[in-house]
Amino acid sequence: MKLLIAVPVFLVVLILDLITKAVAVSVLAPSGAPISVIGEWFRFALVYNPGAAFGLHLGEYSRWLFMVLTGVALVVLWRLLRQSAEGDVRRLLAIALVAAGAVGNVIDRIRSELGVVDFIDIGIGLHRWPTFNVADIAVSSGAFLLAIVLWREERDEVARAAADQATLATSSRSADIS
Repeated sequence: MKLLIAVPVFLVVLILDLITKAVAVSVLAPSGAPISVIGEWFRFALVYNPGAAFGLHLGEYSRWLFMVLTGVALVVLWRLLRQSAEGDVRRLLAIALVAAGAVGNVIDRIRSELGVVDFIDIGIGLHRWPTFNVADIAVSSGAFLLAIVLWREERDEVARAAADQATLATSSRSADIS
């Protein structure tokens, strides 16, 4: 049942990421010039990112290091998926988003030494957000949602433990009085 939610989301995001990157490369690569979508604020500009998010680069082995880290992250996500409750749609959605984005970007790392294809460029003048792609959106939004879900789970667990302690304390006092 969990896979009926996670797999379609994973596939849709991954396919959308791969298609948009292919279109970006085919349309933007020949000229290299950004294409305005909404003035200068939102445009498409092809950038190859050999590092990680925000251009984090760890030298000549960045590509391999980030592929290994992605593999580790996917194992952790798989374990989270297996531990998820059947009806926990938010948690399953979050896991699928993060996994799809991670796989989309690792496919780029495997395919090309140039790095991950980024093409969404937002900003004003010289003040621009680092260029990103659909996979980055999926990883970021999925990680944010997963953090909220896990925080709520922990909060609920702490509240249940406190309630159990209160019940135990009340039962203990009742037994002492009897």
